[in-house]
Amino acid sequence: MPPAPRTLAILALPGVQLLDACGPLDVFAEANRQAGHEAYRLRLLACEPGPLVSSSGTRLVPDGWIGEALEAFDTLLVAGTPQAADLYLRPGILEWLRIRAGACRRYGSVCTGAFALAAAGLLDGRRVTTHWAVAAPLAARYPHVQVEADAIQVHDGNLRTAAGVTAGLDLALALVEEDLGPAIAQQVASQLVMYFKRPGGQLQFSRQGATSPVGRSALQSLQRYIAANPALDHTIAQLASRMGLSPRHFARVFQQDVGMTPAAWVELARVNAARALLEGGRDAPKQVAALCGFANADTLRRTFVRHVGVTPAEYRRRHAPSR
Repeated sequence: MPPAPRTLAILALPGVQLLDACGPLDVFAEANRQAGHEAYRLRLLACEPGPLVSSSGTRLVPDGWIGEALEAFDTLLVAGTPQAADLYLRPGILEWLRIRAGACRRYGSVCTGAFALAAAGLLDGRRVTTHWAVAAPLAARYPHVQVEADAIQVHDGNLRTAAGVTAGLDLALALVEEDLGPAIAQQVASQLVMYFKRPGGQLQFSRQGATSPVGRSALQSLQRYIAANPALDHTIAQLASRMGLSPRHFARVFQQDVGMTPAAWVELARVNAARALLEGGRDAPKQVAALCGFANADTLRRTFVRHVGVTPAEYRRRHAPSR
């Protein structure tokens, strides 16, 4: 006789991104099929009664809302929304999260759902991840939370958090592996045509970078010049001369306006240029290194791994178009 099903609830925030909620649900539903019995009893919950409007405008009919959700949950996940960083959650929602998460065997979030858990005080002193684009704002708003910006998913005790959108599938698959073993989880991954263990971190997908000019107009012009000419030897002395400033004064102004040293900005601009060339898929790493101002392919490799989390060759395999 199979064991009793685990009740797994996903709380969808207002304006939820569909894949944040429906992706994990499909993983657990497939786990039920592969296990041959109802291993999971699935519940989609809303913060308020009535249909839930997603970020795409599609309406969802949840199984219930938090005011009437009385059953016990084995696992509670919060699915995010593109507006999570600015979303107001009334005190009753945060209190519900604190009570229900405390009563669960495990709880967590998908993507920006981490903001709701943090607002409820459920992430203090914990290691978490979220979408790369909001990792810095989450860390700044909640300084007692340890945000790992490159991680696809993070397990910290009974807390589970996933990065952006499709990473919710990775998290759900990891939970299936915990509960039902690797064989079932591998069958689920095969059926859903997804990685059993996704390679690399999420920074390989990040589009934040040094080539967005900031600061006063003269500095922005200089940043555009560097980004357009990454192979040139951009020393502080040469950049300062281009600005008509002394090297010391230039370095101080750049740091103050841009938030990083000129050398750090140049390095990031070169990494971004290398990413663009690798995505084109035509140039070998040695050529990319020369075109982007790196001394050699080994220097490119070390710098690229530090910023992006994967090697240039791996990045090109994953992000260059098919020929």
